[in-house]
Amino acid sequence: MFYRLKLLRCHIALFQLDDDNITFPPAQLALKNPNGLLAIGGDLSPERLLSAYHNGIFPWFSPGEPILWWSPDPRGVLFLNDLHISKSLKKSIRKSDFRFTINQAFSQVIQHCAHIRAETDGTWITDEMIYAYTQLNQKNHAYSIEVWQNEQLVGGLYGILVGGLFCGESMFHKVTDASKAAFCCLVDLCKRSGVELIDCQMQNSHLQTLGVSEISRNRFLDKLNTLKTKQINRSLWEACTNESLNPY
Repeated sequence: MFYRLKLLRCHIALFQLDDDNITFPPAQLALKNPNGLLAIGGDLSPERLLSAYHNGIFPWFSPGEPILWWSPDPRGVLFLNDLHISKSLKKSIRKSDFRFTINQAFSQVIQHCAHIRAETDGTWITDEMIYAYTQLNQKNHAYSIEVWQNEQLVGGLYGILVGGLFCGESMFHKVTDASKAAFCCLVDLCKRSGVELIDCQMQNSHLQTLGVSEISRNRFLDKLNTLKTKQINRSLWEACTNESLNPY
C-alpha cells in the first residue's frame, strides 16, 4: 500500500498519498461530506495526473492549500446524444460567425479560464495547475477547443482524453454563448473521433441546459473501465484549423 489514512485538524480522515508512488486508493472510498474528497498530497506530475483520471479521480484545491483529490457521487456526465441545443442557441451561434480550432491555443485557453474565475468565484487553476496541464498537452493527453471571432479568442475549453472518455476541466467565454459553442463543437468532435462520453465532474445549471445529467459514481467507474482502453481516431484531435467542425 502506498497511501495511508491521515486525520486532519477538522477530524476528516483522508488518504495521504506517497510522494514516491502514483497509486491511488479506490475512488469508492471517497468521503460523503465533503462529497467526493478522497486523498491529500502527492504532486501534479503527468504520471500521477494520468493515474488519477484513469481511476475516476481529479485534483481540485485552492491557492495555498495542499493538493486535494476528488471523486464525487453522483457524477456529472454528458451522453453525446443527450446534447440539447435550443433554437435560440443555434441562432446565436450562427449569427456570431464563430470559427473553431483544435489545440491551437491551449496555453491561452487555460490562462483565460484561470483569469476569469479569479475575477468571480476564485480559481483552482493555479500556476502549478497550469504548468501541469500544459505538460499533459505537450504529451498529447490534454486538448483544447478554441472559439474565435474576428480573429480574437473569445471562448474555449480544455480537458483530458482517456481512451473513449473526454474529461472536461474548464471553459470560458468573452462573448455571449462562446463557451456553449465550444461545448457543442466538442460533442461533434467526440462523435466523429469515437469518444462516447464527456465527464463534466459536477453538474451545474449551465451544463444542465446543455443536456448534462448525473449518474452514480459506480456507474461512472464502470463506464470509465470500459472506455479508457478504447482506440479512437486521435488524428482528429491534432492541432489544426478544422473547417469541418459543426457545433450545431
